[in-house]
Amino acid sequence: MSDSSSASAAASAPASARPAVVLDVWCELQCPDCRSALDDLRALRERYGDRLELRLRHFPLEKHQHAFAAAQAAEEAFEQGKGWPYVEAVLGRVEELNRAGEPFLVEIAGELGLDAEEFDTALIDGRHILIVDADQAEGKAVGVTGTPTYVIGGERLDGGKSQAGLRERIEEIADRLLAELG
Repeated sequence: MSDSSSASAAASAPASARPAVVLDVWCELQCPDCRSALDDLRALRERYGDRLELRLRHFPLEKHQHAFAAAQAAEEAFEQGKGWPYVEAVLGRVEELNRAGEPFLVEIAGELGLDAEEFDTALIDGRHILIVDADQAEGKAVGVTGTPTYVIGGERLDGGKSQAGLRERIEEIADRLLAELG
């Protein structure tokens, strides 16, 4: 998986880079369904490598009290260079996030060798709130109602109801788009 989020999505690729297809993954880090989607995301990363850019898009749900803080923490992890490992670590331990809240988010940062003190500061000063708010607003605009939801090639695929068949559909669309890119 490329280590990009909405914050770094605007960065331009080097001229020599092969064209990539973008898969926006609307996710919530306190969501058990998003944890289930990790296997599909790993399989897509394995199959496509850098030809498929996975972009984490935040869609914290009101029913999960730590989701908004987790989204901000994920942005800090992307800023520190370990976004996807952080996302996977938090999703892999959703129950602990449910119980412990923000201290757990800082603890995971420390476990991954990130600057945990900076995580704590980022959660206090809210430096990533605008990114999370913008993602959520864009998600609503494109019809996201739950997580995980995927958008690829202009098509929205809702994984919140069922993950069945979604990876195959994403692969069909990615294969078509990559063929069109040459």
